[in-house]
Amino acid sequence: MKATVRIQLMLMMFLQFVIWGAWYGQMSKYMVTQLGATGLQVGNAYAAFSIAMIIAPFFIGLVADRYFAAQKVLGALNILGAVVLYFLIQTRDPDAFFWMILLYCITYAPTLALGNSIAMQQMVSSEKEFPAIRVMGTIAWIVVTNIVGLYNFGDKVAIFEISMYVSIALGLYAFFLPDTPPKASQNASIGDILGLDAFRLLKDRSFLIFVISSILICIPLSFYYAWANPSLTDSGMTNVENKMSLGQASEIIFMLLIPVIYARFGVKWMLISALLAWIVRFVGFGYGDAGTSEWLLYLAIVLHGVCYDFFFVTGQIYTDNKAGEKVKSAAQGLIYLATYGIGMGIGSWVSGLVADTYTLADGSKDWTSIWLVPAGISFVVLLLFILFFRDKKAIPAETAS
Repeated sequence: MKATVRIQLMLMMFLQFVIWGAWYGQMSKYMVTQLGATGLQVGNAYAAFSIAMIIAPFFIGLVADRYFAAQKVLGALNILGAVVLYFLIQTRDPDAFFWMILLYCITYAPTLALGNSIAMQQMVSSEKEFPAIRVMGTIAWIVVTNIVGLYNFGDKVAIFEISMYVSIALGLYAFFLPDTPPKASQNASIGDILGLDAFRLLKDRSFLIFVISSILICIPLSFYYAWANPSLTDSGMTNVENKMSLGQASEIIFMLLIPVIYARFGVKWMLISALLAWIVRFVGFGYGDAGTSEWLLYLAIVLHGVCYDFFFVTGQIYTDNKAGEKVKSAAQGLIYLATYGIGMGIGSWVSGLVADTYTLADGSKDWTSIWLVPAGISFVVLLLFILFFRDKKAIPAETAS
């Protein structure tokens, strides 16, 4: 890959994750403090992102793989998303907010798989080249969350204003990215348009187990995104947004280690180590407090690098290696549908119910009981994965017999 193309893709990834990082982890605090939302309403708002992820494969299968260049679709969706954010900022009712965030997420969700596809289609070896590009998204998350924390924007509408302005910038910039034309046939059936051809990958048992595990582990992930910030705040920790960015700092380290560890240990052991880290971090969130055991909270935060990189980024590389050339975008859309769509959709709803269930009479929350729920789910996923996943060399579905 040429150095100029690498720089272009790194900037694309940076802007894309500034947009997401500005509001995603802080939305629960904003909704509770500014809109007076309940735990269930917060869970529903996070579920909106997952609903959008389920819809996203239509855009991927139709426009990116078959009819329109992926970078042009990326640009158009970001500009449209900025328009939606403008109206979302005016919304003060939590129920109306759900519909606005859903509409916005429908514009943003497809861009995640599109960005991966644009980057990977410029690469010769995704497991070697992708981590250095993807790490810019992590750096972006660190930068924007620290800005939010430094200026005390965590519960203010500014979290969405940042996303709106950066969406406009990325929308315009996307049209200057490397051309990523459609590769699949334009004579598409409805199944092709929906990206259903990528579902052929599920005939491989190990890939099926990977997808099921990805869905299930996203239930605990939903607890982290929705409730880590309020939980740490209630524990007595100060400057929560800034300290949570340590998790993204650890992502940088482990992201850059992926090529070496992937080559040496393979996908199975990377995924197992990620699942073990999930269990430890939720126990840390459950039993840590800013008074006597703050180190547990810091441990839970910094384990984010192992949890996220070794499962989700490694999984994206594994998926790319499994897919044939014609369905690379659809395959990325499939894994995002499974994780941020189905998995986090269920998880957002469950996390809201669990948070309300363990809300005490005085309005405070029993955080230990809340965090032990995702810890238990992570343990079940670990057992499932160890028992049924078999690490095989990734063979494109279109060439496998």
